[in-house]
Amino acid sequence: MNRIDFRSDTVSWPTPAMRQAMAAAVVGDDVYGEDPTVNELEALAAARTGKEAGLFVASGTMGNLCAVLAHAGRGDEAILGSDCHVFSWEAGGLSALGGVVPHPLPTDDIGRMAPAAVEAAVRDDDPHLPRSRLVLVENSYGAKYGYPLPPAYFADIAAVARRHGLVVHMDGARLFNAAVAQNIAAAELTRHVDSVTFCLSKGLCAPVGSVLCGSTEFIHRARRVRKSVGGGMRQAGILAAAGLVALREMVERLADDHARARTLAEGLAQISGVTVNVERVRTNMVFFDLAADVPVSADYVAGQMREAAGVWVGTNGPRGFRAVTHYWIGDDDVDIFLSSLQRVLARAAAGPLPA
Repeated sequence: MNRIDFRSDTVSWPTPAMRQAMAAAVVGDDVYGEDPTVNELEALAAARTGKEAGLFVASGTMGNLCAVLAHAGRGDEAILGSDCHVFSWEAGGLSALGGVVPHPLPTDDIGRMAPAAVEAAVRDDDPHLPRSRLVLVENSYGAKYGYPLPPAYFADIAAVARRHGLVVHMDGARLFNAAVAQNIAAAELTRHVDSVTFCLSKGLCAPVGSVLCGSTEFIHRARRVRKSVGGGMRQAGILAAAGLVALREMVERLADDHARARTLAEGLAQISGVTVNVERVRTNMVFFDLAADVPVSADYVAGQMREAAGVWVGTNGPRGFRAVTHYWIGDDDVDIFLSSLQRVLARAAAGPLPA
């Protein structure tokens, strides 16, 4: 890459193998169901998640939206975490486009809703109230350290849903990070949910796309929703070819990203002026903060690192940061990140304060 970019794994470029596969892809019209490479990707994604069928979509947001609109209708209610991606970062699409009412619940320090709270949130059958129809879960949980949630949690949520006739959808944008971190198959995490979306364009390194997986009948409904939101693509096999490489070659190596994130966190813990919870770093995300006595802001520090060393890092509020490892971040890049941050903080401590 032309910069050392820790802002997100979404900045990752396709690998050389992906570029070759895209150039050689056999294609057809996917709206007619005639693109063999898309069909192959959808079948492989369904197999990896233990579902009957898959649907290639442009993004994780589109996949989640298609899922919500295929599962629920206008006036229905979705129970979800108050800091989950669908509620916080997807432009309110479930309500704006689907008329679905969100019922946000608090999550714990790794992103779990309490199953008892989910059960208490289910509405009575009363014409004054929205109809509880859907529970939305997420894995790994982006707002809480990218923490990989275990299968037992989803089994508990599914048990609540089944008692009340609800369906469960998983935003699995980084599903394979969660699986690799726990040394289990992705299907072990998705076996308790009715549908799941996962991204190809984050840690798996493909340039575009996500896959929504579920039952054959559900995917039939979701395909209609995808068309209605402008997601019907034609010779999409050029993109799907990169997705096939992602699933076949890029999953197990996510462990390298996790190891580098842990190394980064351990290094941050040694820098004066930084606070970080090393034990929460289980996947490829590292959240850390400036200590209270550091006389500069996160934006200032990020700007100095970018200008002085070509290191890009995302800020998370006025004092916080998020650093994300991916295929294009190596061991040397982690060292450069740490040394760059240490120099910036040392200058800030020496004063005078920047204007």
